[in-house]
Amino acid sequence: MTMTADQIRSFVLRYLEAEQCDIMEKHPAYVTVKLSPSADKDLNHRPYYWSFVERTGVTPETMTCTFVFDPEAYRELQPHGPPGGPQPGAGAAAPGLAGTAGMAAAGATAGQPPAGSPAGAAPQPPQGDSILGRYFGFVPTSFTARIPRDEVTYGSRRLEQLFAAVRAKGKYVRLFERHVPEQPRRTATVPYETWLAVNYKVELACDMKRSEIHSLGIQLQTGVIRERFMDWIAPVDFTPQLPAHVYITPDRIALPRAVLFLEEHLESKLAKYDHRWAKEAQLRLADEQARVRDYYEALLKSAEPDQRPDIEAQYAGRSREIEWQYRPRIRISAINCGLFHVSSAKPPAY
Repeated sequence: MTMTADQIRSFVLRYLEAEQCDIMEKHPAYVTVKLSPSADKDLNHRPYYWSFVERTGVTPETMTCTFVFDPEAYRELQPHGPPGGPQPGAGAAAPGLAGTAGMAAAGATAGQPPAGSPAGAAPQPPQGDSILGRYFGFVPTSFTARIPRDEVTYGSRRLEQLFAAVRAKGKYVRLFERHVPEQPRRTATVPYETWLAVNYKVELACDMKRSEIHSLGIQLQTGVIRERFMDWIAPVDFTPQLPAHVYITPDRIALPRAVLFLEEHLESKLAKYDHRWAKEAQLRLADEQARVRDYYEALLKSAEPDQRPDIEAQYAGRSREIEWQYRPRIRISAINCGLFHVSSAKPPAY
């Protein structure tokens, strides 16, 4: 299953908004954004720059990037030529002024004021301010404006990088239902119950593979388990801070035991699956092992004694490959998890 361009665009925009990036230009085919420091660290490999910023305490200068979701539509919108070329007014002299610009630069280099400047005028200070200028005395007098551009399509390196950043920051969460008092002067506290939610990835693998996502939640006060927990909790408005006039009901089930209950629930569910796929994979495994065995046994019978060790090593390696490829197995891994505190008085509708 692949993601469409609209799904990728929605995902990227949600990431940029969550990271508090400054979106400069938004279009169905692309988005141009000035990254926040957090997003810049996630997406741009600049460890030396960020270590310099952290050591000196200067204000960081984050990068501006363009993420393209529809390359063909973007090319139709940008008919002016390849990206990265000189921009008008950005370090390029207009036709007919190159000579005077060069003479002015030469005069300034020789210690003379530029043509047209009043005699004895003080030299002009360097334009702009930058980290390099403040710390190394180097200020670029001209530059070519260029915004890096990346195609964010399914399977692209940049999209995989975004997925990795989201996975790294979203492995563990703790959220509270946003509480809105029914009365302005209400002083009574509202009990919140706690749910442990874990999203599992289940892979049914042999020479073919099928993946499933199981979202399970367990109530830590009663032990009730809900399937499709993320769908159940989606309508709730959450906040990372404990709201006022709210108290958390003490847990009766410890987290390690709750995880054990979820794993047992998932295992019992998988045990009810139709496992004919595994039996069929075992038959294909036996057939492939017999074919490879017949080939190498015949080869070993006709081989010279000094060739037998190499052939036996090849036989053992090929047997391991077949075993790995065809042997049916079920792999379960936890993608992410979290503690969700919701009102026990008005549970979310499902």
